[in-house]
Order: sequence, then structure tokens, then C-alpha cells
Amino acid sequence: MSKRIIFFGTPEFASTVLYRLQSTGHEVIACVTQPDKPVGRHMKLTAPPAKVMALSMGIPVSQPSSLRTDDFLAQMKKWSPDLVITAAYGKILPAAVLAVPQDGCLNVHASLLPKYRGAAPVQRAILSGDKVTGITLMKMDAGMDTGDILIQRECPIDPDESTNELMGRLAEMGAELLTDALPEYLKGTLKPIPQDNMLATFSPPIQKEQGLIDWTLSSSVIHNQIRALSGWPGAYTTLNGERFKIYKSHLPENPDELLEVYTADYEKPLPGTIIMGAKSGIYVACGSGCIVLTSVQPQSCRRMQVNECGHNYRAGTRFDGENK
Repeated sequence: MSKRIIFFGTPEFASTVLYRLQSTGHEVIACVTQPDKPVGRHMKLTAPPAKVMALSMGIPVSQPSSLRTDDFLAQMKKWSPDLVITAAYGKILPAAVLAVPQDGCLNVHASLLPKYRGAAPVQRAILSGDKVTGITLMKMDAGMDTGDILIQRECPIDPDESTNELMGRLAEMGAELLTDALPEYLKGTLKPIPQDNMLATFSPPIQKEQGLIDWTLSSSVIHNQIRALSGWPGAYTTLNGERFKIYKSHLPENPDELLEVYTADYEKPLPGTIIMGAKSGIYVACGSGCIVLTSVQPQSCRRMQVNECGHNYRAGTRFDGENK
């Protein structure tokens, strides 16, 4: 028997899950997503990816500004869903909404709960330097990612992987896990496991100011910051008083040797000092070790790969410092 499903989701992660759910024969009767928002330098009003996907598949879309209104609750009851599925919707579903579907509400969450409950689990995992993350399919309750776990699947994190790259892999994994597990859930053969709240960690939304690089930190911490925030808000520093964005980096295999070569000709570099600029990268000293910048954007310029511009950055120039 086909179940009537309402899907809640907003970004690309959600659109991937929605596509897999609908294309594997499940009856998605509506997609609830966030309102269109201004995006980019020109603040163009843009539909969220889940809306675009839903409309392309002929699924009706609702974009309420709040789920806590009598009108939205009435709409939910009118839809009369058997099941609600959420994936990165962006808001907590109120208890009154959770109570509507007779088969409950499931959430596809991009972490191994109870680790990283909240809005930014992928960014927080990369910021923390984690080597493994995963997907959790959980039964929702009124808390923030506190419901019982139905099934989980692990995913390794590549040491140079960005948030967008990892999110794409997790979206595919989450979509597959959901559609594989859904028949078992509906048959009642998946046993819910309560989360251990003592092990819970949280992933609050990323703030814009978190993009500012502190060069006194270790190279590994800075590298994690760059790849975690490359999508938004972007890691950045200053050079000669102007903002300098950094999108991609990696850690060199021989940081001690590079620093020794530099100090043979110059004084020991302060954190943020460029020790070499070349087509292979911009090599920068950190609080410990050094890092190689490979994709950058100086102020008022386009984003560039360093094979286009790396030779322009001379040794001894310092980010966040005074340069002559």
C-alpha cells in the first residue's frame, strides 16, 4: 500500500533526498520548504533547491514563513499524510505538526547522532578535524535532533574534502539509506534506539565572522577552517589592508624543510608570512607548520587558481601584517 508522504527540506542535500524518494515510487504529495531568499551580490530572489526539484517532479510546494500557525496546521490536516520525512529543512517541527501523520515523522540527519545535533553538522565535523562522519535516520520528536535512532551509516572524511564535497556524498548516502530502510520501518522491523544524551554534542549555525583566519593557530586547524567554510561564509584574511579570500588549501608533506629553506635567507617567519609564492601554491607560515593556498580571491578580483597568480606573492609578505 502506497503511503502519502509530505517532505520537508530546503538545500541541495534535501533536493537529492527528495529526488531519490520520489523516483523510487513513493508518493510525495507535497514539499514544504523555506521561502525564496535574496542571493548574491545583486540580491536576486532565488528559490531553494528543494523547491526547484519538487516543481520539476510535479510535486506541489508550500513555503510557509512559520509552521506555528493555525493555517499551516489546518493545511497539514487537509493533506492527511501517513508519513512526514525531513532532510535539512532548517526549522524544528512543532509538536502539533509532528502529531498529524499516523506513521510518524522521520529525519535524515548528516551526522552520527548524538554527535552534532543542530544546523551545521557537516561544517562542524570538518572544523573539528573528524576523520569519520555519517548519516542517521531518526524518528523525530519535539527536540532538536533528539529522537530515537532507527539506522546509521558511516562515511570517511577525506583530509582535503570541503563541506560542499562531503555534503554531496552524504546526500547520496542519506537518500539511499532512507529508501532502503523505509520499507522496514513501515513494517515495524526497525527497532528505535534512544540517544545517549550524555554523549550529545551540538552544531549551531555558522556565523560570518568565523571565516576570519587566525594565523597563530596550527596549519591543520586553519586548513580545516578553509575547507569547512569554503561554501559559506568563506575563509578570509587581509593583505595590504584588503580582504583576501581563501577557498582551497592543503598541507605540505615537508613543512619543516620549507621553513628551514626560508629561514636560511630571512628571519624566522611570523605567523601569516608568505614563505614562497609559486604556481604550485602560496606557502604560508602558521603558528605551527605551514599551509599551501591553492584557490584564492584578492579583493576586487575574480576567484583564481594559484597556477595563475601564485608567482605574484613574494616571500616575506605577511597576511594581516604591515607590508612595504
